[in-house]
Amino acid sequence: MDYKLTMEQEMLRDAVRDFAVAEIKPVAQELDEKEEFSCETMKKMGELGLFGPFVSPSYNGQGMSYLSYIITVEEIARIDGSHAATVAAGNSLGIGPLYYFGNDEQKKKYLPKLCSGEALWGFGLTEPNAGSDAGSSTTTAVLDGNEWVINGSKIFITNAATDITLGSTILCRTGTRDDGRPELTCIIVENGTPGFTAKPMHGKMMWRGSNTAELYFNDCRVPKKNQIGPMGHGFYQMMQTLDGGRLSIAAMGLGGAQGCLDMALKYSNQREQFGQKICKFQANAFKLADMAVEVECARLLLYKACWLRDNNEPFSKEAAMAKLYCSEVMGRCANNAVQLYGGYGLMKEYDVERFYRDHKLLEIGEGTSEVQRIVISRLIGA
Repeated sequence: MDYKLTMEQEMLRDAVRDFAVAEIKPVAQELDEKEEFSCETMKKMGELGLFGPFVSPSYNGQGMSYLSYIITVEEIARIDGSHAATVAAGNSLGIGPLYYFGNDEQKKKYLPKLCSGEALWGFGLTEPNAGSDAGSSTTTAVLDGNEWVINGSKIFITNAATDITLGSTILCRTGTRDDGRPELTCIIVENGTPGFTAKPMHGKMMWRGSNTAELYFNDCRVPKKNQIGPMGHGFYQMMQTLDGGRLSIAAMGLGGAQGCLDMALKYSNQREQFGQKICKFQANAFKLADMAVEVECARLLLYKACWLRDNNEPFSKEAAMAKLYCSEVMGRCANNAVQLYGGYGLMKEYDVERFYRDHKLLEIGEGTSEVQRIVISRLIGA
């Protein structure tokens, strides 16, 4: 097996890493404190080409491999989880469903702006009473002539209520199947449509610099042509979207874990106690060694899953494994990093405190760790 990245991928990694250090690191702490989404850094990320990396150039995309996209998320997450969340959700959940399941008219209408970073798009899946059991969505869409009439609500939707959000893909119940299960269909709803309200959520513990929204639909009417793919294919589209989304969440876990290791190594080589640098104490050296091992294992697992996807091989099991492992590795690395920082690790002026908070969402979003274990157990035949 060839573990070496291409020259283009190495150059991409270096470019994104330099950008994250120069443009995101100086503002990440302030945006977290203010709980503020930055259109300015969003614009800069768009200019760097961080949106639509896997999309065909015919729709203004970069035409890169999925692994190349994952490397960009990883490098942003090394510096800040909120900006990484904007990129990950903007691509996997926003652009992804439109690109893979939309028709040509829909792609030409929305993708050029989304791929340039001029605009963002949400993926309306989770509801107040339909989280892990997303198939039980109760938001309804009823055909009235040539229009869908949508009623219901969504919650915890990333990128759905910014000043530059164009709209969201909404999973709706459009009927009942012969087996009694809900028929689910994905429908495009643009921001500003009468009857549709996108409301930013505040008071978050983590990803405070990213946009999270509640969506409300009250007799919201959209054209029938806003339907994505055939009627009743929404659940399939959702599951395919989540497979890709799990890889981006895994990339956030990997990048965050690497960031924690970087910070812990630097600090422990500077801090002295009892006449020597604290990294020289075996208890601390072992923490650093364990972090390094787990980060390397996480990277190999995630990159293998991306390789499978890029080579059109089944990757659902590996995506779930990567999402589970990388998110939990970041948790352990963040915990070790805070421990090495001691009391300073509990102070907001140190980035490691933010990383410690940010990691928790990775074990919950786009399928909890418990759900990943269910998925993996089924896929291995248990």
